[in-house]
Amino acid sequence: MKITPLLDLAPQPGNPRNSEGAFLPLRDGRTAFLYSRYAGSSADDHAYAEIAVIFWDGRTFTEPRILVRPEPGTDETNCMSVSAARMHNGDAAVFYLVKHRGISSEYILRRSPDEFETLGDPVRAVPPYYPGYYVVNNDRVVSLSDGHWMTAAAFHPSAMGYHGQPDHVDSRSKAAFYASSDDGATWEQLSDFIALPGGAHSRSGLQEPGVIELPNGVLYAYFRTDLGRQYESFSHDSGRTWTAPQPSGFTAACSPLLIKRSPYDGKYYAVWNPIPETPFRWHWTKTPSIWTGGRTPLVIASSDDGLHFGAPEIVEDDPEAGFCYPAIGFTGPGEMLLSYCAGSGSLGDEACLVRTRIVKIAL
Repeated sequence: MKITPLLDLAPQPGNPRNSEGAFLPLRDGRTAFLYSRYAGSSADDHAYAEIAVIFWDGRTFTEPRILVRPEPGTDETNCMSVSAARMHNGDAAVFYLVKHRGISSEYILRRSPDEFETLGDPVRAVPPYYPGYYVVNNDRVVSLSDGHWMTAAAFHPSAMGYHGQPDHVDSRSKAAFYASSDDGATWEQLSDFIALPGGAHSRSGLQEPGVIELPNGVLYAYFRTDLGRQYESFSHDSGRTWTAPQPSGFTAACSPLLIKRSPYDGKYYAVWNPIPETPFRWHWTKTPSIWTGGRTPLVIASSDDGLHFGAPEIVEDDPEAGFCYPAIGFTGPGEMLLSYCAGSGSLGDEACLVRTRIVKIAL
């Protein structure tokens, strides 16, 4: 595996965090990279953030341009966790999470007929049937073989405070699946919420879900947990019902896994942090100087069937850094652009989430 560093989107004054991105090939041969760009002084998850875009022509990246920002005069405070897709009618599309003042959120789709020069009206891609906080990770929208678009969301119920307003959310999330049969015009919640089995002692629940389609048409979902492994579930009816979540073969910190299938060679590629974070981990390694969540090393592995992955190869393993929230943009058979958060104490970063790195990988 050959890794070529291309760009670090480093924090700077007035821009304290750059994180959670997604790639999309454009008609003119360039590749767009969209990401969460924080503005102001705070890098907190709920601080003010916008969606920025830069363009890669194979040699250099352009300067960032703001594509989406919270709507002025509303209670919108944050736009982040972006996915990008080429819709069936040819439009480029951006999906992103909008956070509102208080504790609520919604997932939005906006289309562009001109390669992100302009955007159309927002469409809710995760209808919020219950009040609460919905989370959809970056690079999470998939096109299925039957023509549907699908994504997965984690639902954190809100708890009411003394003043009748939600003031915190339950960290133990449940997951549900959402799909569109009309190329993104409307969306429906396909499944009931699914949760960890009752005997699982977890503070995370099923967080940050993702979904892929296996070669036989079965849907495979994966979930971040604090139980030392990613959990998994299967659907044999296009996402309407799911098997009980169970531990997968992916050992992991409480950090997201990403699995994507290459349109060039049909292989599936998984990127994740394989070492669980436990109290014993730091007994034999140096405790990092910043918060990393145990998100090192970052590894990549491939599979022909989406279930049985080969030996992982290390992408990054700096013990002073955390590597997480990956995104993959395929550029050819066995070739990809890979982005991920890469904040490091040795670089002076305050947390692993504030810096995003883009590399080119030849496998």
